[in-house]
Amino acid sequence: MSQHNHNQFCGRTRREFFWEAGAGFTGLALTSLLSQDGFLDNQAVAADGKSEYTNPLAPKAPHFAPKAKNVIFLFMYGGPSHVDTFDYKPKLYDLDGQTIDVKTKGRGGEKSQGRVVGPKWKFKQYGESGQHVSELFPHLANHVDDIAFLKSMTADSPIHGSAMLQMNSGKILSGSPALGSWINYGLGSVNENLPGFVVMLDPSGGPISGAKNWSSGYMPATYQGTLMRPKGDPILNLNLPENITKPMQRQLLDTLNAANTEHMKKRMDNSNLAARISSYELAYKMQQHAPEAVDISQETQQTQEMYGLNNERTLDFGRRCLLSRRLIERGVRFVQLYSGGHHNDNNWDAHGDLEKNHNYHAFNTDQPIAALIQDLKERDLFDETLIIWGGEFGRQPTAEYAQGTGRDHNSYGFTMWMAGGGIKGGQSVGATDELGAAAVERPFHVKHLHATILHQLGFDPNRLSYFYGGLDQKLVGVEHVEPIHELIG
Repeated sequence: MSQHNHNQFCGRTRREFFWEAGAGFTGLALTSLLSQDGFLDNQAVAADGKSEYTNPLAPKAPHFAPKAKNVIFLFMYGGPSHVDTFDYKPKLYDLDGQTIDVKTKGRGGEKSQGRVVGPKWKFKQYGESGQHVSELFPHLANHVDDIAFLKSMTADSPIHGSAMLQMNSGKILSGSPALGSWINYGLGSVNENLPGFVVMLDPSGGPISGAKNWSSGYMPATYQGTLMRPKGDPILNLNLPENITKPMQRQLLDTLNAANTEHMKKRMDNSNLAARISSYELAYKMQQHAPEAVDISQETQQTQEMYGLNNERTLDFGRRCLLSRRLIERGVRFVQLYSGGHHNDNNWDAHGDLEKNHNYHAFNTDQPIAALIQDLKERDLFDETLIIWGGEFGRQPTAEYAQGTGRDHNSYGFTMWMAGGGIKGGQSVGATDELGAAAVERPFHVKHLHATILHQLGFDPNRLSYFYGGLDQKLVGVEHVEPIHELIG
């Protein structure tokens, strides 16, 4: 490192260094916002120095009239067991403890036999549609007529990291934009003061493959997900360094304004200064609007109790479900909530004691999810908000170990569900075999789920593309993919 650079870094506090490193990239996008507000004298230009700069998050029209405007993805990290939740398999009860011939492939490798673990909870039929739901979800069971269950989902990997990447980005390898990034790229944002793509993690930690799950991949960082915390500072690194006072900030911004003509003539060659100062302005806007968005004291006591905020077990996920509703009300396009984090029983990955694991995570999420559906319906937001529930895969009907009730991963057949956003509820589409080991009726791949989501938002999934690496890249891949038409109301 040169003496000049050494002195440059030594003159900063640790707080300043991380703030500038993490937030500096936002400056160029913010230039457009400032010009729209009349802050800049001249219109910014694109990287070619000629074309008029346009805000990449400006609202855009979809291919056709959408059924949904927003998405809330309830991600059950770790892989909930479909045969213990929504995929009723009565034969498993009678086979409990018996060793049978069944092909499985999971963390423990490929097997041709296994010891059956009978479901540990009873199932009942609910609603006019008579959908089966286990005892794990007594609150959600009351909303089955609003829900469409996909009981024949398949994925390409039985390993957490790659399976999560596929569920979130369509690919099992790193480097592709997340689903939320595609939606923000395609639709833009109707709120310039909040992120268009928000991720809220479980308090136990993030998922195994980390930030790759909400990355913008080969798209500009503008479209990546923003981590938001349900309490405290909602978005980290917004506060200015302690030695940058509000008068100093104003002076810096005035400097940029006065020098704007020269900057534009030089095509923003002095971009570091512009980005740093613009980042301060972005932080100022976010400081104003993000705290209000997460201020649940504005909600009635009845609403807070409906989400379970009066119960220590349901408090966290309930708060995040409530915040999801508040965020989409304020124009956030895509919100993703994680139930479970870190490793093992901190998430739905029930390799050991299935009963302990699923009783814990289902109880924490059941009431809040039911409340979210009810709340959206009461506020006339349900029909325009697409809710997705599921994990990266399901679990096998047989035990992973010689003893215990734990199940290994199952990507051959598992259950997810969708509701709202023009989805026809009160139905189950597709089916696994009598053991729940593999999809046998109308198997659906993750790409069909993604195609359905894009369709409900007004996109032809085979036309929405981003040019990169010499190709028109698509979320659903290069082959033609149809949405799941049975789901479309």
